[in-house]
Amino acid sequence: MKKRTEALAKRLEQGASALEDFARGLTTEEWQTPVPHDGRKIGVMVHHVGNMYPIEIQIALQAARGEPIVGVTWDVVADINAKHAQEFEGVTKEEAIAFVRRNSAAAAAAIRALEDDQLDIAVPVSLNGDAPLTTQFVLEDHAVRHSFHHLAKMKAALQLESATL
Repeated sequence: MKKRTEALAKRLEQGASALEDFARGLTTEEWQTPVPHDGRKIGVMVHHVGNMYPIEIQIALQAARGEPIVGVTWDVVADINAKHAQEFEGVTKEEAIAFVRRNSAAAAAAIRALEDDQLDIAVPVSLNGDAPLTTQFVLEDHAVRHSFHHLAKMKAALQLESATL
C-alpha cells in the first residue's frame, strides 16, 4: 500500500486548494499588491507556485531514481523566479488559478505514481550543499510546502498593506 505517497499528494492538493481559494477571493487591487522582501506581486506569486510544480517534481523524480541533484543553486532559482516574474507581470487571476490547478493535479499524480520505498532514497542535493537528502524531504521541502509558504507571505503582505492604510 502506498500510504506515504498518498499522504504527500493529499498535502500538496490541500496547499494548492488553499492557495486557489485565497486567490479567488482577491480584489484587483490585492492581486497587484507587492509582497514585502520579495517584490513580486501577489498575482505573479500565485502563478509562480504553479510554474514551479513541474520543476520541483522533476527534481524529486530524479531523486527517486537515485540520481544526484546537481546544478541547482539559489542563484539558479533566483534567475528562474526573476524571469518568471517579468514574463507573467500581467497574469490574470483566472489564468493563474487554472495554472495552479492543472500543475498541482499533475504534481499530485506524479507523487501518487511513486512507491513508498522510493521516498527513502537519498541523493546529494546541490541546493543543500550536496547533503544526502531523501526523496520525501525533497518533496516536502519544495513541491508540497511551496503553496503554504507563499500563501503565508501573501496573507502577511495584505495584512501589512491594510495596516498602512
